[in-house]
Amino acid sequence: MCLGAVCLGLSVSALAQPVASDVSAEIRRTTFGVPHIRAADERGLGYGIGYAYAQDNLCLLANEVVTVNGERSKYFGPQALTLEQRDNLASDVFFNWLNTPEAVAAFWQAQNPEVRDLIEGYVDGYNRQLSERKNLPAECDNASVRPLTPQDLVKLTRRLLVEGGVGQFAEALVAAAPPQATAQVETRAGQFEIAAERMQRFALDRGSNAVAIGSERSQTGRAMLLANPHFPWVGGMRFYEMQLTIPGKLNVMGAALPGLPLINIGFNQHMAWTHTVDTSKHFTLYRLELDPKDPTRYLLDGQSTPLTKQTVTVNVKQADGSVQPVSRVIYSSVFGPVVQWPGKLDWNDHTAFSLRDANLQNDRVLQQWYAMNQANSLDALQASVSKIQGIPWVNTLAVDDQGQALYMNASVVPYVDAAKLAACSDPRAGLEMILLDGSRSACAWTIDPSAAQKGIYPASKLPQMRRNDYVQHANDSAWMANPNAPQTGFSPLISQDSQPLGLRARFALQRLGQPGRLSINDLQGMVMDNRVYLAGQVLPDLLKVCEGASAADKPTLTQVCASLKNWDQQANLNSGIGLVHFQNIMVPLLEVENVWRVPFDPSDPQHTPRGLDLEQPAVREAVRTALLASAAAVTEAGLSADVTWGDIQQVSRGTQHTPIHGGPAALGVYNAMQSVAGEGAKREVVSGTSYLQTVTFDEHGPQAQGVLAFSISSDPASPHSQDQTRAFSNKQWQKLPFTEEQIKADPSYQRVQIKSQHP
Repeated sequence: MCLGAVCLGLSVSALAQPVASDVSAEIRRTTFGVPHIRAADERGLGYGIGYAYAQDNLCLLANEVVTVNGERSKYFGPQALTLEQRDNLASDVFFNWLNTPEAVAAFWQAQNPEVRDLIEGYVDGYNRQLSERKNLPAECDNASVRPLTPQDLVKLTRRLLVEGGVGQFAEALVAAAPPQATAQVETRAGQFEIAAERMQRFALDRGSNAVAIGSERSQTGRAMLLANPHFPWVGGMRFYEMQLTIPGKLNVMGAALPGLPLINIGFNQHMAWTHTVDTSKHFTLYRLELDPKDPTRYLLDGQSTPLTKQTVTVNVKQADGSVQPVSRVIYSSVFGPVVQWPGKLDWNDHTAFSLRDANLQNDRVLQQWYAMNQANSLDALQASVSKIQGIPWVNTLAVDDQGQALYMNASVVPYVDAAKLAACSDPRAGLEMILLDGSRSACAWTIDPSAAQKGIYPASKLPQMRRNDYVQHANDSAWMANPNAPQTGFSPLISQDSQPLGLRARFALQRLGQPGRLSINDLQGMVMDNRVYLAGQVLPDLLKVCEGASAADKPTLTQVCASLKNWDQQANLNSGIGLVHFQNIMVPLLEVENVWRVPFDPSDPQHTPRGLDLEQPAVREAVRTALLASAAAVTEAGLSADVTWGDIQQVSRGTQHTPIHGGPAALGVYNAMQSVAGEGAKREVVSGTSYLQTVTFDEHGPQAQGVLAFSISSDPASPHSQDQTRAFSNKQWQKLPFTEEQIKADPSYQRVQIKSQHP
């Protein structure tokens, strides 16, 4: 007999495949445990990345691998939920549909030798670290943990690709069944409401801020970059910080997503870049006209065509511990899978809906980021993006050591121009989700031979601009990246202009519009000041209502109004309870029709809308109601008048709780934080500012500072599971060691050389 964890450790060790005998990597760790990985080639570099990542985040990656392999029901049962609050069975059906052996093999075949070596090395390094563990952490001490294969990393990559498309419709794809048919996978009550909330939060959970300053606006005359991605603090989108070096070929530092053997956001000797989630469309829906005789057939150019059927089988753990297969049929048209969303996208006797996701054919994404990692100038960066076109659903902002700033909205976008949109879409559907006519092949995406993929826009027709002053982005369209050069005239699928800006963008433009040159401290202050931009637009009006409160309301509103008046209009740890009241008040007010005193004006997007229209009785009453409701909510929560934001918003690691500054993006807080109700009146951070980075250049190369807000390790037992979180809480940026001299001089410097074992 033996303990389960020990036996499991032995079993995974026995299954781990030996690696080639000439593979080695050097892993140097500096302050906060950040790994600086150096190897002679891509195979060795991947080996070091996988080994280091498994040291810090083995359970995280193991859990994601189970998910993308569609095996959660097998190990944990069908009713348990994923981190995304999707039940395991629905998740498994979706990922078995997405990651078929054929799709995974085709993706692998499309990779160049360098990317294959990086992936295979990563797998070998992870598996070596797994085999060295005598015991697994309690959170993943179960039978699902096993050695990786290259196919696992391909599946992880394909999951990331469809995050901006069909991945948001997993429940709708799984639920789709012909009229009168009984689904073999039942939809859990409330699942579509959760899916709708998840879709609405996509840009929030995976939003970002970015500012690129050119030589004309920089205090030193050198370009500067602020990277402030807002990503989840748990799960498969949690950034990992590292430096990757192949002498003479590659030297890049920054942050990567789990399972990716390269840098997604970072800097090298000559260039720094970051990304923001874009507003471009990466999929379209097609309304299918069904054959009146058979709802599993549709009419295309007048011809009745059968929907194709794909049987997906999931192994499901039963109550008695046995495992039984459950099968589900996924239907597809020539445009893509049929999706069914009750009340929105219904499959009836006349109509069904297909979804076409451009990123399902994007097998270039890893090659794209590796080329970006190696780019030594903005010219090289733009050339790689124009040729490869592998960016899935983000904008790119970058600077180089020549003082230039770049903005690109160069992601994978379906080629549907304004003329085709007018001819093929129903204007009543609006532009929030593009719905095209699926009864005519003429409504298929346009094929441009100069594009890297059939049916997408070539890079030459997407927004790109270089500036010597600045560009910025905060999850709006390309329109106001720089107000001095508005980006207009693009297909609505690419960028829509003359639309209200988000409050974070207005805040950034306000700061950048001030006279004078900017410093690195100014860029860092945009985040760390925690200014609540919306307060400047409406707080005077809220206080007017307070001043005019009736005698009956005054006893209830006295404390609310005093806290609003005394509040510093920030979301810092020491900010008062006025911040809580302001959130409570503004959430319902922003839903009130015609609430603004000055409505949005396309000719003045930086300053409109603003002010509350208190001349309208309905608006004034809505403010009064919101004030009273906030007073009641705070009293019910038991929050005292002297409570601070740091007493409320936190992140927990076991019994340790770290206060976190920042606040909702909806209020115009640049340091956007998404937190959910926790125990008592506490709020637990789940997403927001993640990897913070500022970079400039001097005669010696890049000068970078940063902090990984949630720390490098997700293992609660690691000494590096909370150290950067505390630094972030204290607003402490760390100088990022990049040169050999800087790395070796770091007070926490440690070095390990790992070499493969002979078979």
